[in-house]
Amino acid sequence: MSSALERLKNLTSKISSYETARKENLKILKELYKEIGIDKKIERFEDLFLFKAVNLSGVSLNNENLGAIKTGKYLQILAISYDKNATKKSKNISLAYFGRVESVDKVLKNKVVEFVIRYRFEKSFMTLEHYNGMLESFGSESA
Repeated sequence: MSSALERLKNLTSKISSYETARKENLKILKELYKEIGIDKKIERFEDLFLFKAVNLSGVSLNNENLGAIKTGKYLQILAISYDKNATKKSKNISLAYFGRVESVDKVLKNKVVEFVIRYRFEKSFMTLEHYNGMLESFGSESA
């Protein structure tokens, strides 16, 4: 009994920790959205999440070399939209262009990378909520 209670306490603590991290992430993401100029392209912050994904060119997003410059490339934030009725289903839209990556200020480059990671963090929560809602529609009838 004590073991089950302990597991429940740990789970509750972890969920609470994720919610706190999510709230803090959204707050910083909103600041970065304005700071790096995404608000000039996408007026409403909430509309960012209508995109299927956000990607980055010119800089690595791999865990092993996060933020490493890809020489000769241009630093750009790209949003991927999806239209199931269009001939070409997905489309890349430039949200921000910063020029040749070698000439971009390091602080700005790091903020751009942070923006994309924070966007993906929030988007993953939204995806989790979406699929959780879909699973609820099955109820206990499949058990």
